[in-house]
Amino acid sequence: MKNKINLFYILVFIYIIEFIVLAINPVDRITWIAENTPVVIIVWLLIATYKKFKFSNLAYIFMFVFIYLHTIWGHYTFANVPFWFITDLFWFERNHFDRIAHFTVWFYAYPFAELLARVYKIKYKFILFFFPLFFIISIAWIYEIIEWIYADLAWGQSGIAFLWSQGDIWDAQKDMLADSLWALFSMGVYFAVRKRD
Repeated sequence: MKNKINLFYILVFIYIIEFIVLAINPVDRITWIAENTPVVIIVWLLIATYKKFKFSNLAYIFMFVFIYLHTIWGHYTFANVPFWFITDLFWFERNHFDRIAHFTVWFYAYPFAELLARVYKIKYKFILFFFPLFFIISIAWIYEIIEWIYADLAWGQSGIAFLWSQGDIWDAQKDMLADSLWALFSMGVYFAVRKRD
């Protein structure tokens, strides 16, 4: 139990430091608020429910990887994250940091499966596999729609910085595909760990 408590608090502490540092002079303040709002809500929910329900260490690590990356791109905006060494290394035409971050959305399928198995006592593998998968797919698709609506309603550069497809007309679809495919992988990890326990 002590290891779980220590790890969780360490992860939260790292996030708080990151949040404070990256709150200083972001590229676009409105975009920073829009990008950090869902992350702050997630962290607050994890803290508020910690005493009632504790995820595994692996689940917390998975969740905070996304939180850390999302906080970084909230500061820089998608296209401006200093990720150009990867762009240059593979001769990409655009900054793929946002695609990497979208891959980490799949991490949330893992804790969702834990929640179903431990709180709701779901034992059927079919439900434990597909329910978290569909949950991630739904969240990913809804978020892309929210991005589109926000970008359409926001003024000028803030809307562009929030959406920032970098000239790729299929950006939203690729993001949703990344979330969905890696959610499948996440469920494979979940069942491999569960089988070993």
